[in-house]
Amino acid sequence: MTPLFQYQQQQGATPTANGEAIALFGNEAEIKAALTHGCVVHDQSHWGLLKFTGGDRQRYLHNQSTNQIQQLQPGQSCDTVLVNSTARTLDLATVHVLEEALWIQVSPQKKAFLLEWFDRFLFPLDKVEISDLSGQFNVLSLIGPAAETILEKLTGKTLASFPAGGHQRIEIHGQTILCATGNSLKLPGYTLYVPTEAGVEIWQALTSLGVLPCGEEAWEQLRIHQGRPVPDHELTEDYNPLEAGLWDCISFDKGCYIGQETIARLNTYKGVKQRLFGIQLSAPVAVPCKIFVGEERAGVLTSIDPETAFALGYIRTKSGGEGLKITAGDDVQGTVVALPYVTHGYPEP
Repeated sequence: MTPLFQYQQQQGATPTANGEAIALFGNEAEIKAALTHGCVVHDQSHWGLLKFTGGDRQRYLHNQSTNQIQQLQPGQSCDTVLVNSTARTLDLATVHVLEEALWIQVSPQKKAFLLEWFDRFLFPLDKVEISDLSGQFNVLSLIGPAAETILEKLTGKTLASFPAGGHQRIEIHGQTILCATGNSLKLPGYTLYVPTEAGVEIWQALTSLGVLPCGEEAWEQLRIHQGRPVPDHELTEDYNPLEAGLWDCISFDKGCYIGQETIARLNTYKGVKQRLFGIQLSAPVAVPCKIFVGEERAGVLTSIDPETAFALGYIRTKSGGEGLKITAGDDVQGTVVALPYVTHGYPEP
């Protein structure tokens, strides 16, 4: 348990059932407005943060995931999908290339699994060492249009030249922090990697400028409406990255990597059989739940925001896409809609 997590609970926040994060801060009614006009901070310190060192580190991760890692330079970052040998999804990860190492942020429920997974594919001659930084940093995700202004106030510097899809070191209250563009939701914002001993101080600095804390329940609602797939729901061994709409995280000309043959074949022959969409339902249903078009099975719901009855689900390509009328659960009606986070177009040759 980090000092920041203790502080948050002392301030009255409600932890999740597993005790790893904050579920509710008591400000949930204010989150939507802050996302439109201000900034919220989601504490992702319970996510996994892995460190790769050694001369072969980029080549190794390049061969273990879908995106182009080998050619990235220090200061650059990218999202990449970790898949198995048949291209089924394991996790969606963010890679930061530092001068001396790679940092890989992974989903909280996958950090232990992936440490073992990566170790399994290391050969004795590979110059790669993998260590777990989880718990050594408070990972603070800033989300909202005011995020840049907030950071400029705290650093006293303009971020106008901040590299898109990259990261740099910044200083706040005398603390050196790795600051990356983006926040895992494709919304305006940044991610701060703060040493745990400075976590409370930086959290207080952010909230003193009006940044609203965002708990797990509010973030879950937000990621569903954005369409960000996560393990155990949209990212399982039932689906591949193309079906999940993660085309932006895939390089089709990088050469061989685990699962590459399957992904290349699906792209070449336009063989994607199901696609991830949003579904606006007329009422909430329990998930997972089968989707029907008339009497025909058309897919499955994977996640839902009960408050708005907005769901995520995979729709069979032959059944249709955006605008399709479906039923789910006990004859609950729904309409298929596009999602901001995912894409479904085959790349132009």
